[in-house]
Amino acid sequence: MRIRTRILLRTALATMLAGSAAERTVAQDATDAFKSFPSISGSRKMPKLTSFNPLVSDPTQNGELKDVKLEALLTSDGEPVESGLSWRVFSPIPGGDGKLPLLATSEGGSTAFNLVPGEYFVNVAFGRAAATRKIRVPEQGELDKQVLVLDAGGVMLNAVSGSDVRIPPNELSFSIFSSDVKEDGERALIVADVKPNTVVRLGAGTYHVVSDYGAVNAVIRADIQVEAGKLTEATIQHRAAKLTLKLVSEPGGEAIADTAWSILTSSGDVVSESVGAFPTLVLAEGSYTAVARNKDKIYQRDFAVKAGVNTDVEVLLNGSGAPGETANADALD
Repeated sequence: MRIRTRILLRTALATMLAGSAAERTVAQDATDAFKSFPSISGSRKMPKLTSFNPLVSDPTQNGELKDVKLEALLTSDGEPVESGLSWRVFSPIPGGDGKLPLLATSEGGSTAFNLVPGEYFVNVAFGRAAATRKIRVPEQGELDKQVLVLDAGGVMLNAVSGSDVRIPPNELSFSIFSSDVKEDGERALIVADVKPNTVVRLGAGTYHVVSDYGAVNAVIRADIQVEAGKLTEATIQHRAAKLTLKLVSEPGGEAIADTAWSILTSSGDVVSESVGAFPTLVLAEGSYTAVARNKDKIYQRDFAVKAGVNTDVEVLLNGSGAPGETANADALD
């Protein structure tokens, strides 16, 4: 396993997080992805409310509306985040369901709410990173601008096969877990099914990443550090390859249809089953046996998977293997 990590420092971070006016693809500019990743933000789109009537009976919430200005920083010495934020204002008094009533929301960057004097909880979320503060709006005078520090960064994941063989993005997925292991041996899932070259916004800390290549047994795990105010690009190295199975009458011949396939490990465990003339699958590096069933007969062949070497595995009807490869294609009645 190999992880390549690149850090984009704070000098370019304001552009990265706020986004530029010019549109760019993710491959061209990771900063645009850092801006436009709403799919895992966990927030609901709601219209901005700048004034409201309190949803609960609270004698402290009376009087003239006050302008409350809010902004969020990734780090204590960073620049204000100007896009991708979800703001929420809650009453501190629980409702009948035991939850704090949501009073107002705003999406974007720095914002302001018109609130009557009283106490509130203000929450800001940036992807999976969030910060909450209790504020008191005074009856006399103005409230100073409230600055919340998210202590957040981002990670963008990708993977290769072997030394540096590109893996098609639609064949890769990542899941991000907490680094802490619970009593039952499991980890808390943070984000599931993350696609390559997608920026995930997270609180600073260590995370456990699981990379799946294909749908069989090519799985790699790694711990990745997310630093506040930085975007980490990590490339994970898979020890696997893509194979196409064929039952043929001669080397390089036409694949025979209506063939059922089973792939066994060297210890005899079945890792994949399929039906077709030439099914394609991804396997982790190692030794396997391909078993083909066609017209009440069974043919089998031993083969080896080398990381990054995508190839065809031919099982021959006459019992001989492809040149240079281990074969045992005995036909069994």
